[in-house]
Formats: sequence, C-alpha cells, structure tokens
Amino acid sequence: MADVKKVATRDSYGSALAKLSATRPDLVVLDADLAQATKTIKFKEACPERFIDCGIAESNMMGVAAGLAAAGKKVFASTFAMFAAGRAFEQVRNSIGYPHLPVNIGATHAGISVGEDGATHQCCEDIALMRTIPGMTIINPSDDVEAQAAVEAALDIDGPCYLRFGRLAVPVINDRPDYKFEVGKGVLLRDGKDVTIVATGLMVNEALIAAEDLAKEGVDARVINIHTIKPLDKDIILKAAKETGVLVTAEEHSVIGGLGSAVCDVLCECCPTPVVKVGVQDTFGKSGPAVEVLKLYGLCAENIAKQAKAALALKK
Repeated sequence: MADVKKVATRDSYGSALAKLSATRPDLVVLDADLAQATKTIKFKEACPERFIDCGIAESNMMGVAAGLAAAGKKVFASTFAMFAAGRAFEQVRNSIGYPHLPVNIGATHAGISVGEDGATHQCCEDIALMRTIPGMTIINPSDDVEAQAAVEAALDIDGPCYLRFGRLAVPVINDRPDYKFEVGKGVLLRDGKDVTIVATGLMVNEALIAAEDLAKEGVDARVINIHTIKPLDKDIILKAAKETGVLVTAEEHSVIGGLGSAVCDVLCECCPTPVVKVGVQDTFGKSGPAVEVLKLYGLCAENIAKQAKAALALKK
C-alpha cells in the first residue's frame, strides 16, 4: 500500500479553486485568516483580486458571502468545519439558508482526523447541524478526485452547499475512466448479497478494505459511497436494504445526526431494516496522531468488518 497516491481533500479544494479561477471570472473566494490551512492560498496566488481575507470573523464572512451571492457572484466561503458550522451557524442559517443563496461553504479540517488539534477542533457535529437547514446541500467527498469534482459541481447547485474536507491525506480511490460525479447520486463500488456498508468521506476507503477482509471469511459485502449526504440517494439505499437485508453505516462524524441518521430516516419511512452505525459514539475526541485517533474511536476497516459480522445476526 506504500505506493498508493494519497491526497488530503483540503488540498483538492484549493487545487480545484485555483483551476476554476481561469475559467470563472465570477468566482470569488473568502477565507477567515486560514488560507494556508484551508489551501485557498492556491486561489489567492492565482487570482488575488478575487480573494478576500475576512480575518478571524467567520460569522461576518458568511454575511459578506451572502451579499456577494445576492449580487450575482459565485462564492466559496472557507474556514475550519468547527467554525463554519459551529461558530457561524446563525449567519449560515439566516443570511444564507433562509434566502436560499448559492453560497458554497468550504469546511476543511472536518472530523476527528484533525488529530493533534484535539476535541475543540475535531468537528463531528457539522453534518448534523447543516442537515437541519432547509435547502442545504451537503457533500462529503472520499478522495482527491471526488473533492475536485464536487467543487466544480457546486457551482451549478441551486442554493447553499456545504462541502466537507479533511486534513489527513487519504488514498485516491476514484481515479478510473468510468468515474462520474453526480450531486445526489450514491456510487456502488462493490456489489454483494450478505450485508451493505454505506460509507462517506475517508471511511469509504476503509469500507472497501473491510469488504475485502470480510470476503476472506465468506461474507459478501456490498459497498456504497455516499458523497452527497443531502439530498440522499434514497433509491440506492432502499435497493440495498431490500437485497441484503441489513446495513452498516460508516462515517467520520457523530452517529447522531449524520449519515447513519439520514439512512435510518429513509429506511424507517420506506423499508424498515436493521442498521448498525460506525462513527463517533456520542463523545468528544482526544488529541493524538490522526490515524491512531481514528482507530481509537473505531473509525477503521477492522471495526467496520467487526460490526458487519455482528449485523448479520440482525437479519430477519
């Protein structure tokens, strides 16, 4: 695995913005004094006249973004997920969500893989918060290819969009000729008949590894990549529930309000099916190396496989 290409999706975010700067004269990028960390520095270097550093004032930045969007600009407002979804929630809700403005929120350093920055910066609540805002699209890409495609696709979304990026470099898994990114469409990465693993973000690669490990034990696991958490691809979820009879969700987020909750909402209404959630179990994180922290909280292939085997006992 040493030769597998790894890229942090925050780097993908910056690269995509820099690329778009040449073809989208209406594109404006805002940041909250974190351009080096969010990688919007790449856009600033390519197009400084359309980059605005709003300082350490995230709530104000969202208001500026709303004004620019209302004036016809294509806007990306960038900061850490903890500040975008947490500190600036009121402004995102009232200034962007309520008037349904096409502001794209580039939220980097999401999830527990921020590692050494500790619990105050390990945002595992942002998807839950953004899901409650009417009309908000939520995209959580799994790798470099998907992240860059998501940034470009966000320009055509009607209304606000929350894009979730990570600090940790993750394997590139979507570099194949037939790859196509569609907002609101899940991706079947591996077919299987015994259990379905529905994953998002960096947990998609872990889900694929878990499926291979399960196959060695005779368990045939289906793997679905959900890059768009809202709107959720209900059809691919319902089909998996009917065909495999049990699901495991995997996310770098709290098990409350995130992907697992979104999947359960669909199934409870349309096709009651047992679901086991792999995620942060209603607790705060701890400071430490990202990979070790992920493993500590069970956000790894080993635990996904373990939970998938336990889920088989829940099948009707």
